[in-house]
Amino acid sequence: MPLRAPHPDAIADCVLAAFNKLPAKFKPRALANGGRESVPLAGIVLCRNTETADHGSRSSFPANGTNGDAHDGSRKNPNSLTCVSLATGMRCLPQSKLGQAKGNVLHDWHAEILAIRGFNRWVLEECLELARAGREKQQGEWVARRRAPRLQHKTETEPDTKPATEAETATQPFTLRPEISIHVYVSQAPCGDASMELLMSRQPSSEPWTHAAPSADPDDMLGRGHFDQLGMVRRKPSRPDAPVTASKSCSDKLAMKQVTGLLSGLVSGLVGSEGSHVESLVLPEKEVVREAVERCWGADGRMKELGQDEERGWMKFRPFTVEATSREFEYAAPDEGAVGSNLSALWTPRKSEVLINGVLQGRKQFDQKGASCVSRREMWKLTREVAEVSGAQSVCEALREATYGGAKWAMRGEREGVKEEVKRQALKGWRTNSGDEDWSLDKT
Repeated sequence: MPLRAPHPDAIADCVLAAFNKLPAKFKPRALANGGRESVPLAGIVLCRNTETADHGSRSSFPANGTNGDAHDGSRKNPNSLTCVSLATGMRCLPQSKLGQAKGNVLHDWHAEILAIRGFNRWVLEECLELARAGREKQQGEWVARRRAPRLQHKTETEPDTKPATEAETATQPFTLRPEISIHVYVSQAPCGDASMELLMSRQPSSEPWTHAAPSADPDDMLGRGHFDQLGMVRRKPSRPDAPVTASKSCSDKLAMKQVTGLLSGLVSGLVGSEGSHVESLVLPEKEVVREAVERCWGADGRMKELGQDEERGWMKFRPFTVEATSREFEYAAPDEGAVGSNLSALWTPRKSEVLINGVLQGRKQFDQKGASCVSRREMWKLTREVAEVSGAQSVCEALREATYGGAKWAMRGEREGVKEEVKRQALKGWRTNSGDEDWSLDKT
């Protein structure tokens, strides 16, 4: 029988509860006129599916947002939900500034993307803890060694404590535990194709915009304009007079994650993609336009050419379900008069940060000391450390390349080929956001 799916309200509650526990400095500020700032919120929730139920049933999972304990204080429920990453944010870095970033500045800190980066950081830290425990320990609470007998054969055999062979330490020594499923909550429809109808409905005129403001690059992806063109890859929406970016919309990035899973390129060199796909995306009821979400992410929409049964190396198209929740985020933007916050918050069970302009609050934008824990620089450092401690020799060699661009190229593998295929068949017009690769960990 199929595993029970958590109710969308329970997923939303899990993220909202974790956010509500954060100190005031992580939240949008009150304004002098009595109003308040607004900001989108996104969170990633893990469900430990250890029991089954009748087809189509839902369970009322307890969720307190941080450790999954039941509300009544009783012992930990085996089917609890745990928020492992949440973020707020709504901005990105102009393409003209990428060359100054040097791995220190985030390119995109929209809530969904920042939460995914936080998830990747958290996964690496879980792997590092397991690696430091030695080969006698085959699995942690959330991740496991890929050679763990209990995971591969479902037996009660003793853990394999023999020295790892060269083949075993080549790549991907870790995996997410198989009984875990991943769910995402977002407080508003992601920017891009999934929210085009909502954006059109809020315009003073119902006539489609067939001409957007001119771009600095005639080949630039569409932004907010051209409402008559649906199913398109778009760059991050912004004011017509704002600097051009090449950051793809959150709708498009989530569509790509339906094939690659949530793990980033560097992290996927250490952690297998199995179990890293999102099972459900939860949005507020008023933010769900069924036609839009089916077109954007569904098996019969723009992704249909990929086919759900077609394997691509170790990846295939796994569309998530889009669920509606009755829960509302306190700092969600009202229909009119919203003042967007320039603060972004990032939280995981291991890290928390407040960011402005893609760097730590209080630091200059391009100062290395301001690099977020999920910046390219800090993620490269952590990935190298995990590879070294775990003995993943070929990954260590790739990550020792002189520049970030070199390391990323050395770690390409099948994943990059799969991404190129997705761009050709489904996400046509996707442009690479390049310009922040030529820097080293050994130099500022």
